[in-house]
Amino acid sequence: MNPHVLTILISSLGLGTTITFASSHWLLAWMGLEINTMAILPLMAKQHHPRAIEAATKYFLTQATAAAMILFASTMEAWASGEWNIQQISNQTAMTLLTLALALKIGLAPLHFWMPEVLQGLDLTTGLILSTWQKLAPFAIMYQISPNMNHTLLVLMGLTSTLIGGWGGLNQTQARKIMAYSSIAHLGWMITVLQFMPNLTVLNLTIYIMMTSAIFLTLKNISATKINTMATTWSKTPALTTTTMLCLLSLGGLPPLSGFMPKWLILQELTKQNLPLLATLMAMSALLSLFFYLRLCYAMALTISPNTNNPTTPWRFKTTQTTMLLTSTTTLSLLLLPITPAIMALTT
Repeated sequence: MNPHVLTILISSLGLGTTITFASSHWLLAWMGLEINTMAILPLMAKQHHPRAIEAATKYFLTQATAAAMILFASTMEAWASGEWNIQQISNQTAMTLLTLALALKIGLAPLHFWMPEVLQGLDLTTGLILSTWQKLAPFAIMYQISPNMNHTLLVLMGLTSTLIGGWGGLNQTQARKIMAYSSIAHLGWMITVLQFMPNLTVLNLTIYIMMTSAIFLTLKNISATKINTMATTWSKTPALTTTTMLCLLSLGGLPPLSGFMPKWLILQELTKQNLPLLATLMAMSALLSLFFYLRLCYAMALTISPNTNNPTTPWRFKTTQTTMLLTSTTTLSLLLLPITPAIMALTT
Protein backbone atom coordinates (compact mmCIF):
# COMPACT_ATOMS: atom_id res chain seq x y z
CA MET A 1 0.00 0.00 0.00
CA ASN A 2 1.15 3.52 -0.84
CA PRO A 3 2.73 5.06 2.30
CA HIS A 4 0.78 8.32 1.84
CA VAL A 5 -2.52 6.44 1.69
CA LEU A 6 -1.50 4.34 4.70
CA THR A 7 -0.64 7.50 6.67
CA ILE A 8 -4.05 9.01 5.84
CA LEU A 9 -5.87 5.84 6.90
CA ILE A 10 -3.96 5.47 10.19
CA SER A 11 -4.46 9.19 10.94
CA SER A 12 -8.20 8.82 10.21
CA LEU A 13 -8.35 5.88 12.65
CA GLY A 14 -6.80 8.07 15.33
CA LEU A 15 -9.01 11.03 14.42
CA GLY A 16 -12.24 8.99 14.57
CA THR A 17 -11.39 7.58 17.99
CA THR A 18 -10.32 11.00 19.31
CA ILE A 19 -13.57 12.64 18.12
CA THR A 20 -15.63 9.96 19.90
CA PHE A 21 -13.49 10.30 23.05
CA ALA A 22 -13.91 14.07 23.15
CA SER A 23 -17.59 14.33 22.25
CA SER A 24 -20.56 14.78 24.56
CA HIS A 25 -23.00 15.11 21.62
CA TRP A 26 -24.48 11.98 20.03
CA LEU A 27 -23.98 13.18 16.44
CA LEU A 28 -20.28 13.88 17.01
CA ALA A 29 -19.78 10.50 18.72
CA TRP A 30 -21.56 8.78 15.82
CA MET A 31 -19.41 10.67 13.32
CA GLY A 32 -16.23 9.52 15.09
CA LEU A 33 -17.39 5.89 14.96
CA GLU A 34 -18.15 6.22 11.23
CA ILE A 35 -14.73 7.74 10.45
CA ASN A 36 -13.19 4.83 12.36
CA THR A 37 -15.11 2.24 10.34
CA MET A 38 -14.38 3.89 6.97
CA ALA A 39 -10.66 4.14 7.77
CA ILE A 40 -10.18 0.46 8.61
CA LEU A 41 -12.11 -0.96 5.61
CA PRO A 42 -9.32 -0.25 3.02
CA LEU A 43 -6.78 -1.77 5.45
CA MET A 44 -8.93 -4.92 5.60
CA ALA A 45 -9.33 -5.20 1.84
CA LYS A 46 -5.73 -4.31 0.89
CA GLN A 47 -4.74 -7.97 0.27
CA HIS A 48 -7.16 -8.21 -2.72
CA HIS A 49 -7.94 -11.76 -1.67
CA PRO A 50 -11.56 -13.08 -1.74
CA ARG A 51 -11.33 -13.96 1.97
CA ALA A 52 -10.18 -10.43 2.87
CA ILE A 53 -12.90 -8.82 0.73
CA GLU A 54 -15.48 -11.07 2.40
CA ALA A 55 -14.22 -10.07 5.85
CA ALA A 56 -14.32 -6.36 4.93
CA THR A 57 -17.88 -6.71 3.58
CA LYS A 58 -19.09 -8.53 6.72
CA TYR A 59 -17.45 -5.93 8.92
CA PHE A 60 -18.96 -3.05 6.94
CA LEU A 61 -22.49 -4.51 7.13
CA THR A 62 -22.36 -5.17 10.90
CA GLN A 63 -20.82 -1.78 11.70
CA ALA A 64 -23.29 0.03 9.42
CA THR A 65 -26.18 -1.73 11.20
CA ALA A 66 -24.78 -0.77 14.62
CA ALA A 67 -24.21 2.85 13.50
CA ALA A 68 -27.78 3.09 12.17
CA MET A 69 -29.11 1.76 15.50
CA ILE A 70 -27.04 4.33 17.42
CA LEU A 71 -28.32 7.17 15.22
CA PHE A 72 -31.92 5.94 15.51
CA ALA A 73 -31.73 5.54 19.32
CA SER A 74 -30.08 8.93 19.88
CA THR A 75 -32.67 10.61 17.61
CA MET A 76 -35.43 8.87 19.59
CA GLU A 77 -33.95 10.23 22.83
CA ALA A 78 -33.58 13.75 21.35
CA TRP A 79 -37.19 13.62 20.13
CA ALA A 80 -38.46 12.66 23.60
CA SER A 81 -36.28 14.91 25.77
CA GLY A 82 -34.79 17.55 23.47
CA GLU A 83 -31.28 16.55 24.64
CA TRP A 84 -28.39 15.26 22.50
CA ASN A 85 -26.13 14.93 25.54
CA ILE A 86 -24.56 11.46 25.85
CA GLN A 87 -24.71 11.37 29.63
CA GLN A 88 -28.37 12.41 30.00
CA ILE A 89 -30.58 9.62 28.69
CA SER A 90 -34.04 9.15 30.19
CA ASN A 91 -35.71 6.97 27.54
CA GLN A 92 -35.20 3.30 28.48
CA THR A 93 -36.04 2.02 24.98
CA ALA A 94 -33.35 4.26 23.47
CA MET A 95 -30.89 3.13 26.15
CA THR A 96 -31.54 -0.57 25.43
CA LEU A 97 -31.10 0.03 21.69
CA LEU A 98 -27.85 1.91 22.31
CA THR A 99 -26.53 -0.88 24.53
CA LEU A 100 -27.28 -3.49 21.86
CA ALA A 101 -25.77 -1.33 19.10
CA LEU A 102 -22.53 -0.80 21.04
CA ALA A 103 -22.44 -4.52 21.88
CA LEU A 104 -22.69 -5.25 18.13
CA LYS A 105 -19.89 -2.74 17.48
CA ILE A 106 -17.40 -4.50 19.79
CA GLY A 107 -18.61 -8.09 19.25
CA LEU A 108 -20.29 -8.96 22.55
CA ALA A 109 -22.33 -12.17 22.68
CA PRO A 110 -25.00 -12.85 21.50
CA LEU A 111 -24.08 -10.29 18.78
CA HIS A 112 -20.63 -11.79 18.28
CA PHE A 113 -21.10 -13.95 15.16
CA TRP A 114 -19.24 -11.57 12.82
CA MET A 115 -16.10 -11.37 14.96
CA PRO A 116 -14.36 -14.77 14.38
CA GLU A 117 -15.23 -14.76 10.66
CA VAL A 118 -13.96 -11.23 10.06
CA LEU A 119 -10.76 -11.70 12.06
CA GLN A 120 -9.99 -14.95 10.23
CA GLY A 121 -10.00 -13.12 6.87
CA LEU A 122 -7.52 -10.41 7.88
CA ASP A 123 -3.75 -10.27 8.00
CA LEU A 124 -2.23 -10.18 11.48
CA THR A 125 -1.50 -6.42 11.57
CA THR A 126 -5.06 -5.41 10.65
CA GLY A 127 -6.34 -8.12 13.00
CA LEU A 128 -4.35 -6.48 15.79
CA ILE A 129 -5.97 -3.09 15.04
CA LEU A 130 -9.45 -4.66 14.97
CA SER A 131 -8.89 -6.49 18.28
CA THR A 132 -7.45 -3.51 20.15
CA TRP A 133 -7.86 0.00 18.71
CA GLN A 134 -11.39 -0.52 17.36
CA LYS A 135 -12.62 -1.35 20.87
CA LEU A 136 -11.64 2.06 22.29
CA ALA A 137 -14.30 4.35 20.78
CA PRO A 138 -17.37 2.18 21.64
CA PHE A 139 -15.99 1.65 25.15
CA ALA A 140 -15.59 5.43 25.59
CA ILE A 141 -19.33 5.81 24.92
CA MET A 142 -20.23 2.84 27.15
CA TYR A 143 -18.15 4.34 29.97
CA GLN A 144 -20.09 7.60 29.73
CA ILE A 145 -23.56 6.04 29.63
CA SER A 146 -22.85 3.22 32.12
CA PRO A 147 -24.82 4.76 35.07
CA ASN A 148 -28.04 4.75 32.98
CA MET A 149 -27.64 1.35 31.31
CA ASN A 150 -29.90 -1.64 31.97
CA HIS A 151 -27.91 -3.58 34.58
CA THR A 152 -29.68 -6.90 34.01
CA LEU A 153 -28.98 -6.73 30.27
CA LEU A 154 -25.28 -5.96 30.92
CA VAL A 155 -24.88 -8.89 33.33
CA LEU A 156 -26.64 -11.28 30.91
CA MET A 157 -24.49 -10.17 27.97
CA GLY A 158 -21.31 -10.31 30.06
CA LEU A 159 -21.97 -13.82 31.34
CA THR A 160 -23.03 -15.05 27.87
CA SER A 161 -19.86 -13.58 26.36
CA THR A 162 -17.54 -15.28 28.84
CA LEU A 163 -19.26 -18.64 28.30
CA ILE A 164 -19.42 -18.39 24.49
CA GLY A 165 -15.87 -17.00 24.31
CA GLY A 166 -14.65 -20.03 26.26
CA TRP A 167 -16.77 -22.64 24.53
CA GLY A 168 -16.30 -21.30 21.00
CA GLY A 169 -12.50 -21.43 21.15
CA LEU A 170 -12.30 -25.06 22.27
CA ASN A 171 -12.42 -26.68 18.82
CA GLN A 172 -10.52 -24.05 16.81
CA THR A 173 -7.23 -24.71 15.01
CA GLN A 174 -6.75 -21.23 13.55
CA ALA A 175 -4.86 -18.78 15.79
CA ARG A 176 -6.89 -15.76 14.64
CA LYS A 177 -10.22 -17.43 15.45
CA ILE A 178 -8.87 -18.42 18.87
CA MET A 179 -7.90 -14.78 19.47
CA ALA A 180 -11.41 -13.69 18.36
CA TYR A 181 -13.08 -15.96 20.93
CA SER A 182 -10.52 -14.81 23.49
CA SER A 183 -11.60 -11.22 22.75
CA ILE A 184 -15.29 -12.12 23.23
CA ALA A 185 -14.53 -13.77 26.60
CA HIS A 186 -12.50 -10.78 27.84
CA LEU A 187 -15.19 -8.34 26.72
CA GLY A 188 -17.63 -10.30 28.88
CA TRP A 189 -15.50 -9.64 31.97
CA MET A 190 -15.26 -5.93 31.13
CA ILE A 191 -19.00 -5.47 30.55
CA THR A 192 -20.01 -7.36 33.70
CA VAL A 193 -18.09 -5.00 35.99
CA LEU A 194 -18.86 -1.82 33.99
CA GLN A 195 -21.98 -0.94 36.03
CA PHE A 196 -20.30 -1.49 39.41
CA MET A 197 -16.82 -0.03 38.89
CA PRO A 198 -16.14 1.52 35.44
CA ASN A 199 -12.47 2.15 36.30
CA LEU A 200 -11.94 -1.62 36.55
CA THR A 201 -13.30 -1.96 33.02
CA VAL A 202 -10.73 0.58 31.81
CA LEU A 203 -7.94 -1.29 33.64
CA ASN A 204 -9.08 -4.63 32.18
CA LEU A 205 -9.26 -3.14 28.66
CA THR A 206 -5.74 -1.68 28.99
CA ILE A 207 -4.21 -4.96 30.15
CA TYR A 208 -6.18 -6.91 27.51
CA ILE A 209 -4.79 -4.61 24.78
CA MET A 210 -1.22 -5.18 26.04
CA MET A 211 -1.59 -8.98 26.13
CA THR A 212 -3.37 -9.22 22.75
CA SER A 213 -0.78 -6.94 21.13
CA ALA A 214 2.00 -9.17 22.45
CA ILE A 215 0.35 -12.31 20.97
CA PHE A 216 -0.45 -10.75 17.57
CA LEU A 217 3.04 -9.24 17.23
CA THR A 218 4.56 -12.62 18.09
CA LEU A 219 2.38 -14.41 15.52
CA LYS A 220 3.47 -11.83 12.95
CA ASN A 221 7.12 -12.28 13.93
CA ILE A 222 7.01 -16.06 13.47
CA SER A 223 4.53 -15.90 10.52
CA ALA A 224 2.14 -18.34 12.20
CA THR A 225 -1.63 -18.44 11.71
CA LYS A 226 -2.38 -22.05 12.70
CA ILE A 227 -1.62 -24.26 15.70
CA ASN A 228 0.36 -26.62 13.43
CA THR A 229 2.66 -23.79 12.34
CA MET A 230 3.16 -22.69 15.93
CA ALA A 231 4.43 -26.18 16.79
CA THR A 232 7.58 -25.56 14.75
CA THR A 233 8.62 -22.39 16.57
CA TRP A 234 10.51 -23.98 19.48
CA SER A 235 13.43 -25.02 17.29
CA LYS A 236 13.51 -21.60 15.58
CA THR A 237 13.06 -19.03 18.36
CA PRO A 238 13.19 -20.68 21.79
CA ALA A 239 13.26 -17.42 23.82
CA LEU A 240 10.31 -15.91 21.96
CA THR A 241 8.37 -19.16 22.29
CA THR A 242 8.88 -19.15 26.07
CA THR A 243 7.67 -15.56 26.50
CA THR A 244 4.70 -16.24 24.17
CA MET A 245 3.70 -19.25 26.27
CA LEU A 246 3.74 -17.03 29.37
CA CYS A 247 1.70 -14.34 27.57
CA LEU A 248 -0.93 -16.95 26.66
CA LEU A 249 -1.12 -18.03 30.30
CA SER A 250 -1.44 -14.36 31.24
CA LEU A 251 -4.39 -14.07 28.83
CA GLY A 252 -5.88 -17.05 30.65
CA GLY A 253 -5.56 -15.17 33.95
CA LEU A 254 -3.03 -17.34 35.79
CA PRO A 255 -1.03 -15.86 38.70
CA PRO A 256 1.65 -14.50 39.03
CA LEU A 257 1.17 -12.89 35.60
CA SER A 258 -0.48 -9.53 34.75
CA GLY A 259 -3.65 -11.13 33.37
CA PHE A 260 -4.56 -12.39 36.82
CA MET A 261 -4.93 -8.84 38.16
CA PRO A 262 -8.17 -7.74 36.38
CA LYS A 263 -9.89 -11.11 36.93
CA TRP A 264 -8.98 -11.08 40.61
CA LEU A 265 -10.20 -7.49 41.10
CA ILE A 266 -13.42 -8.11 39.13
CA LEU A 267 -14.27 -11.23 41.15
CA GLN A 268 -13.55 -9.27 44.34
CA GLU A 269 -15.88 -6.45 43.21
CA LEU A 270 -18.68 -8.88 42.27
CA THR A 271 -18.39 -10.49 45.70
CA LYS A 272 -18.61 -7.04 47.34
CA GLN A 273 -21.80 -6.41 45.35
CA ASN A 274 -23.38 -9.59 46.86
CA LEU A 275 -23.27 -11.49 43.56
CA PRO A 276 -21.51 -14.73 44.57
CA LEU A 277 -23.32 -16.86 41.95
CA LEU A 278 -22.29 -14.54 39.11
CA ALA A 279 -18.69 -14.45 40.40
CA THR A 280 -18.61 -18.27 40.55
CA LEU A 281 -20.00 -18.65 37.01
CA MET A 282 -17.48 -16.10 35.67
CA ALA A 283 -14.58 -17.91 37.39
CA MET A 284 -15.76 -21.28 36.00
CA SER A 285 -16.08 -19.85 32.49
CA ALA A 286 -12.46 -18.61 32.72
CA LEU A 287 -11.44 -22.28 32.94
CA LEU A 288 -12.91 -22.89 29.46
CA SER A 289 -10.73 -20.13 28.01
CA LEU A 290 -7.74 -21.40 29.95
CA PHE A 291 -8.12 -24.79 28.27
CA PHE A 292 -7.53 -23.49 24.75
CA TYR A 293 -4.69 -21.22 25.90
CA LEU A 294 -3.07 -24.32 27.39
CA ARG A 295 -3.59 -26.11 24.07
CA LEU A 296 -1.60 -23.35 22.34
CA CYS A 297 1.10 -23.50 25.04
CA TYR A 298 1.32 -27.26 24.63
CA ALA A 299 1.61 -26.98 20.84
CA MET A 300 4.28 -24.28 21.05
CA ALA A 301 6.49 -25.38 23.92
CA LEU A 302 5.89 -29.06 24.61
CA THR A 303 5.76 -30.56 21.11
CA ILE A 304 8.40 -30.88 18.44
CA SER A 305 7.34 -30.93 14.82
CA PRO A 306 7.94 -34.30 13.07
CA ASN A 307 9.39 -32.48 10.04
CA THR A 308 13.13 -31.86 9.97
CA ASN A 309 14.13 -28.23 9.63
CA ASN A 310 16.56 -28.52 6.70
CA PRO A 311 17.17 -24.82 6.04
CA THR A 312 19.73 -22.85 8.02
CA THR A 313 18.45 -21.97 11.45
CA PRO A 314 16.65 -18.61 11.35
CA TRP A 315 18.54 -17.04 14.26
CA ARG A 316 21.67 -16.93 12.09
CA PHE A 317 20.02 -14.28 9.94
CA LYS A 318 19.38 -10.70 10.98
CA THR A 319 15.67 -10.07 11.43
CA THR A 320 14.12 -7.19 9.50
CA GLN A 321 11.23 -6.82 11.95
CA THR A 322 11.28 -4.24 14.73
CA THR A 323 10.80 -5.87 18.10
CA MET A 324 10.66 -2.85 20.45
CA LEU A 325 6.85 -2.87 20.65
CA LEU A 326 6.79 -6.66 21.04
CA THR A 327 9.32 -6.48 23.89
CA SER A 328 7.39 -3.72 25.70
CA THR A 329 3.97 -5.39 25.44
CA THR A 330 5.39 -8.79 26.47
CA THR A 331 7.11 -7.31 29.53
CA LEU A 332 3.95 -5.48 30.60
CA SER A 333 1.84 -8.61 30.01
CA LEU A 334 4.00 -10.62 32.41
CA LEU A 335 5.21 -8.36 35.20
CA LEU A 336 2.46 -5.97 36.35
CA LEU A 337 0.90 -8.07 39.13
CA PRO A 338 3.28 -6.97 41.95
CA ILE A 339 2.30 -3.30 41.45
CA THR A 340 -1.47 -3.97 41.71
CA PRO A 341 -1.85 -1.74 44.84
CA ALA A 342 -0.22 1.19 43.02
CA ILE A 343 -2.44 0.69 39.96
CA MET A 344 -5.55 0.48 42.16
CA ALA A 345 -4.54 3.70 43.91
CA LEU A 346 -4.40 5.42 40.51
CA THR A 347 -7.73 4.06 39.29
CA THR A 348 -9.82 4.76 42.38
